[in-house]
Amino acid sequence: MSGRRVDRYRPDQSVPGQRLFVGVPLPHEAASEIESIVEGVRAMPLAEGARDVRWVRLDGLHLTLRFLGPTLPDRVDATVDAVAQAARSAPGPFEIELAGAGSFPPGRRPRTLWIGLEAGAEPLGDLARSTQNALQDAGWPAEERPFRPHLTVARSDGVAAGAMVADRLATAMADRRIGAEIDRLGLFESITGGGPARYVPVALFALGGSRGADDDVYHQRAPDLSEVEFRIDS
Repeated sequence: MSGRRVDRYRPDQSVPGQRLFVGVPLPHEAASEIESIVEGVRAMPLAEGARDVRWVRLDGLHLTLRFLGPTLPDRVDATVDAVAQAARSAPGPFEIELAGAGSFPPGRRPRTLWIGLEAGAEPLGDLARSTQNALQDAGWPAEERPFRPHLTVARSDGVAAGAMVADRLATAMADRRIGAEIDRLGLFESITGGGPARYVPVALFALGGSRGADDDVYHQRAPDLSEVEFRIDS
């Protein structure tokens, strides 16, 4: 880490700005398999009058490495640079395998439904650590929570049907193994309101590479919607 002094910025829900997080997007083929599984579970009937869980948008599936929260405009460029640095430091693309499913917390009133990671946790963990180090150099505080890789597919908010839907998801994933190549690291904005959160890429970088003028994995920054009231949901 750099020895230079930096101002620490701690995210807070009351702070305006873009709601940002760092993650790795799933490739199209793996995302399509997840979509098929989720749609099958969603098609199963619930008890009359029961509230369903809130399924995430299936066009933005990703594994989150670090949630940052509201970020003011003058912090974004340094954060983009930190993500680019972490991506460049990676050896290159790597393979993961998604398998199994569960909920946080387990039990009758889960809040989050997820699909687990069967293989690839080590290189993903290495990338998460590189990301944390680069973000600390950019002024972000250290992440105190342990990194537990998972793919969030639904928020249940403690609804009565949450445990049943979690069991159905686990059954649907029981014999499935979904391979995917992870080749990009990105900074994303979570935009909520009017349905499930949308995850808009602020910048995406190839693992083991650097951004160039013709690099098609680099995206323009999403519009600053800091003056609109959003609910954080990443």
